[in-house]
Amino acid sequence: MRKILLMITVLCFAFGAKAAFVEGLEDFPIPEGLEQIENANLNFGNEEIRLIEVYMTSNSLNFEQIKKFYKETLPQLGWKLNKESTKELIFERQKENVTITKESTNPLVVNLILKSKK
Repeated sequence: MRKILLMITVLCFAFGAKAAFVEGLEDFPIPEGLEQIENANLNFGNEEIRLIEVYMTSNSLNFEQIKKFYKETLPQLGWKLNKESTKELIFERQKENVTITKESTNPLVVNLILKSKK
């Protein structure tokens, strides 16, 4: 876990960004310019499964920039790109999937859902 957090910190400094992470996912970075929407989160988990859903917004970024950030960053954290479309990215790592979906454009609203595989 320490190696992952160190790698994320190094990546953030390399991109000139502040180290910001998804609430409830300490190893899942948020690009500078994208902010998590308060009170729009779901976090459930136990020893066997977890489900985390968050919404993020930006007035300065577009979804292509978000996709580029995650396609460059997440593989370095052990995530494998599984599917990509104009409105969605799906990554998998070990026993979990994460889906990043564009919900709206102006302002940009992004939905992130992490869930355990069945």
